[in-house]
Amino acid sequence: MRRLIACTFLTFAAMTAAHAECNVEDAGLEPAIAAQKEFQEPKNAQVVRDLRTLRDAAIVLDSYGYPEECKRLVALVKGLAAKPDDTIKRSGDTDEEKAEEVQESREPKLAPKEPRGSGR
Repeated sequence: MRRLIACTFLTFAAMTAAHAECNVEDAGLEPAIAAQKEFQEPKNAQVVRDLRTLRDAAIVLDSYGYPEECKRLVALVKGLAAKPDDTIKRSGDTDEEKAEEVQESREPKLAPKEPRGSGR
């Protein structure tokens, strides 16, 4: 019985340690983003949304059991947040039309309606 309890405890401890490998909340990403005055300007709202999307992706990676990928993404977001001028310059290359096309491709396609009185 003691072995069973010990095994259960060790398994729980290992799962907790594995989950804590990439703790996005403790990484301080949101304060790092919010602290930059450049990111507070309305014209840079898309950059802030992008950084938060990347932060959310890190959370998803962690929840799916990819702690190393999560750590890399957290490091990237920290780097981008630390250099707002460079990040904003890079974001100027964003192709919004391409993003709209991707969004439209995700929406379900409805079959065209046949005109009334077509006799079918």
